[in-house]
Amino acid sequence: MHIGLVGLGKMGGNMRTRLRNNGVEVTGYARDRAVSDVDSLAEMVAALPTPKIVWVMVPHGAATDSVINEVAALMSEGDLIIDGGNSRFSDDIRHAAELAEKGIGYLDCGVSGGVWGLQNGYGLMVGGPESLVKQAMPIFDALRPEGEVSEGFVHVGDHGAGHYAKMVHNGIEYAMMQAFAEGYELLEKKEIIKDVPGTFKAWQRGTVVRSWLLDLMVRALEEDTHLDKIRGYVDDSGEGRWTVEEAIANAVPMPAITASLFARFSSRQEDSPAMKAVAALRNQFGGHAVKKAE
Repeated sequence: MHIGLVGLGKMGGNMRTRLRNNGVEVTGYARDRAVSDVDSLAEMVAALPTPKIVWVMVPHGAATDSVINEVAALMSEGDLIIDGGNSRFSDDIRHAAELAEKGIGYLDCGVSGGVWGLQNGYGLMVGGPESLVKQAMPIFDALRPEGEVSEGFVHVGDHGAGHYAKMVHNGIEYAMMQAFAEGYELLEKKEIIKDVPGTFKAWQRGTVVRSWLLDLMVRALEEDTHLDKIRGYVDDSGEGRWTVEEAIANAVPMPAITASLFARFSSRQEDSPAMKAVAALRNQFGGHAVKKAE
């Protein structure tokens, strides 16, 4: 198996290494010549055997569209493109239809594992035809964690299903992280609690909240006990928003995931306009004291 890989950032670079470590030959391309194996997409595609397989691992949206279009122009009928980035599922349906007109196959693959994937393997969620999944299975086997296939890989369904599953996965992740964060803040606030990192560490075995996220929380607190070295500013990559949009579209109640998304928005405000309005209203109807702006 020999594939092309476009995008060699934190995830893509580690994926290239894991693939190579597990017997898959990879010709990687990135705009950064220091990490790229070739000078151009054309050189990458030309280096691949037929049928050619190219894995795209770039930011979702315009960047993914551009790379898929450029790579497709260099490929032939019977070749295959796999989008392993965090694309919106509706983009996958469009890409699959456009590539089908050229006889090029398409799979969407949601990938989870972060910077630890090189060591632990990646959780993979794939959408597309069964025949193409079988064709690409050596790639998925090289990337997924060791052990039972079903514990690290799933062929979810048709085009878009892989990224849809990854979208929901990330929405759940938002809510889980928010729960740990809120628990952390309350423990820090209470004077009778003398060992916050130790409390989280004691939960790592035997408790119902034990998880990899909990392990990472312990790791973070061991490195910075009161998290003094970082700001409380949190971005969202898009999938949390898409999950909430899909919840609305399908009338599925998601109070926890929705609240966790909105909490991220509030983290970006130095002084919340909404809370200013609440303070003003309390002052107006009840004469409650307000704090003057500095």
